[in-house]
Amino acid sequence: MKTALVTGSNRGIGLELVSQLVARGDHVIAACRTTSEGLDALAAAHPGAVTFVSEVDVASDASVQTLVERVGADGVAAIDLLVLNAGIMLSGDRAAHPDFAGIQTQFEVNALGALRVTVALLPRLAAGAKVAFVSSRMGSIGDNSSGSYYGYRMSKAALNMAAVSLARDLAPRGIAVTVLHPGMVKTDMTRGHGQVDVDGAVRGLIARIDELTVKTSGEFRHANGEQLPW
Repeated sequence: MKTALVTGSNRGIGLELVSQLVARGDHVIAACRTTSEGLDALAAAHPGAVTFVSEVDVASDASVQTLVERVGADGVAAIDLLVLNAGIMLSGDRAAHPDFAGIQTQFEVNALGALRVTVALLPRLAAGAKVAFVSSRMGSIGDNSSGSYYGYRMSKAALNMAAVSLARDLAPRGIAVTVLHPGMVKTDMTRGHGQVDVDGAVRGLIARIDELTVKTSGEFRHANGEQLPW
C-alpha cells in the first residue's frame, strides 16, 4: 500500500483524488482547511485508508508545521505521492480595477502555499516519490489570449516556476515532479461551468502521475496528456 497526501481534499478535484486513490488501494492523508460531508463519508467507508487532517491553512507556517507533526504522529514512514491541490480563484480583476489584496492572497495560497507544504514535507518524502502540482492553463504565459484574472494567472505562473525548480533540485533523490492542468472542470470553483466532469479530470490526473518518471520530471501537461506551453 502506497501513501499519498492530498491538500485541498474536502471538495471538488481534491475530494475526487482521495476517492480514486483510496479505491485503488492507497492510503491517503487528506489535508484541508475544513472537513466536508463527502470527506467524512469517505473516511467512514474506508476505515484506516483515509486519515484526514483539518484546519490546514497552506498560507500559514505554523499550520503547515502542525500538518507535518500530525503526519509523524500517525506513524507514516514515508509519503510516496504528494499532490498540491489547494488553491483559490478570486474575482477576475482587470487592468482598470486590479484587486491588489486579492492578488496577494492568491499568491500566498496558490504559489507560496504549495511550496511551503512541499518544503516542509521533504524529509518525509520517500526516495522515488512523486510530487504533483495541480496548476492551470491560465498560468501559461504562452497560452494567455484573453487577459484579466491577474491574481490567479500570476500565482499559477509562479507555482509553475517553483515546481520546475523543485524538479531540478529533487532529481538527485529520484523524486519526480509534474505540473498538471486538470482541464476546465465542473466544480464549485468554476460554479459548475466546464468541459469535463471531476471524475474524468481526476482519472486523467492520476494517469499522468502514474506515468511520471524522473526523465519527464518538470513538464507541464494537461490531464489528457497534452504538453502545454509555459
